[in-house]
Amino acid sequence: MASPPPASPPTPVQIREANAHLAALHGRVAELEARLAAAEETVRGQAQSLIRKDGETRRAMDELSREKGREIAALEEKLRSSEDRVQELLGVIREKEGLILRLRHRSRLLGEICRCRPVLDTLLAQMSEGERLGPDSSGSSPDSSGLLPDSNCVPDGARDFSLGDDPQDSDKALFGTTV
Repeated sequence: MASPPPASPPTPVQIREANAHLAALHGRVAELEARLAAAEETVRGQAQSLIRKDGETRRAMDELSREKGREIAALEEKLRSSEDRVQELLGVIREKEGLILRLRHRSRLLGEICRCRPVLDTLLAQMSEGERLGPDSSGSSPDSSGLLPDSNCVPDGARDFSLGDDPQDSDKALFGTTV
């Protein structure tokens, strides 16, 4: 095989130009390497910053989650307490309603007693008079004007109990006197 023709040695101008080109190329490579190192340092710094921020965000989210859990537990306890209080109050309401029913019944009875009071006073007065007279052997009948009427326990001319009466009269009407 044939060998290539011998090359001619480069001229000093070509060598200088080649050296200048190599020096410029070497300078450019050094500049690019410095820029690359700076870019890598910036990327590393940004990555570390992102990692740090991600950790801070995770810690903040964990704390918010724990705080939310505590708040939910406190609200659930408050709800249970409120429900217990509602049940207590419902029990009190039931008791009060029972008491109201009993008091209404007693009030109706007292009203009836007050309406019958004049009749009872008349009856007691007649019984007292009968006791004073003693046994009657004559067989004569007393005057029938003081007998009890047949209509609803209230004699003619008797007043129903009223809260508007004189306080002394109402005391007499409510409690009366014993004979």
